[in-house]
Amino acid sequence: MQNKKEYYAVVDKVINDGKHGAYAVARCTEFSSITFSLDSKVWQEESWPEPGTCVMLSQVIKKRAGWRANHGRLVSPDDKQQ
Repeated sequence: MQNKKEYYAVVDKVINDGKHGAYAVARCTEFSSITFSLDSKVWQEESWPEPGTCVMLSQVIKKRAGWRANHGRLVSPDDKQQ
């Protein structure tokens, strides 16, 4: 069973030419930093986030290189205030 909890994070940087494709690194109080792919299977929005963008990340797993989110989206007005 995958973790369904969503975590509020702020994008620090976007990497366009990573070894496995484009990805972003975000700050999150629960994990310090968390990485997520900008592939359409993970990132649910039409356009990529920019540094400073607030996002909601979920399906978080621990990998040898750090925390990864397997689902990401922009924060919406329906999200609780973080």
